[in-house]
Amino acid sequence: MKGPLFYAKILLFGEYGIIKDAKGLSIPYNFYKGALKISDTKNDEAQASNQKLSEFADYLEQINRTLVTFNTKQLREDLAKGLYFDSSIPQGYGIGSSGALVAAVYDRYANNKITILENLTRDKLLKLKQIFGQMESFFHGKSSGLDPLNSFLSLPILIHSKDILEPTGIPSQPQAGKGAVFLLDSGSMGETAPMVNIFMQNMESPSFRKMIKEQFISYSDRCVEHFLIGDVKSLFGDLKRLSKTVLTHFKPMIPEQFHALWKTGIDTNAYYLKLCGSGGGGYILGFTEDITKAQSVLKDHRLEVVYTF
Repeated sequence: MKGPLFYAKILLFGEYGIIKDAKGLSIPYNFYKGALKISDTKNDEAQASNQKLSEFADYLEQINRTLVTFNTKQLREDLAKGLYFDSSIPQGYGIGSSGALVAAVYDRYANNKITILENLTRDKLLKLKQIFGQMESFFHGKSSGLDPLNSFLSLPILIHSKDILEPTGIPSQPQAGKGAVFLLDSGSMGETAPMVNIFMQNMESPSFRKMIKEQFISYSDRCVEHFLIGDVKSLFGDLKRLSKTVLTHFKPMIPEQFHALWKTGIDTNAYYLKLCGSGGGGYILGFTEDITKAQSVLKDHRLEVVYTF
């Protein structure tokens, strides 16, 4: 048995902001993917995944049954046969490793599931997001449900606010585009919960709340709007402001060895960095108008281009 593939995701804009009802834009990243498999070959990774899925099965039985129920009998039988999640998505890197797993489990074992073949009304999308939020909370303590939703739909998702979201189209990628969105490997894993805790503690400060509302969310929302209509000039103006704001006010979320690199991008305009997910490690997201120039400045680091324009 091998299940359908579920892809990684990249939250281009909206990290932390979507907690406070800001806009967000999430896209699938097909380079990394995962699928449920059954195999009696017991390598360490498959065994660890099987054990985690077994704990997840226990958790799924505690979810509000009016929201969703699962065929846990079948899930337990499959676990006994060696069910595991075979995934290339790096864990703790901010690109949705647990989201893809949640989407795969829902797809296979949810009773009366909402399918992507249906007319996905706003109510159905919100219900899916709510179900996925409940499911993914097993991994993160608290989840918006957005990562699994993106993986399940395999479409870009535009978040207008907590209760308004829709699949969206993004500008097509020209063959000869010099501009690019890229991932920069920090070389270490990040953990979501501690980073979100720092953010929520900071939100208790009136000056931090003011900065979030008047700068961080304002710049990020405008970036979403510019990106969707392909206004590159305006996009990079607000990206620079956003990158500066993050460097000033989100330092704990940026691995220390990247503080200088972050500032270099702002000072030279060769690239602008921002958080990819909650930060603290994993990937850092970069934007550049000239990928060759960015690669030259960042020659000591591994870049993965995920989108060109």
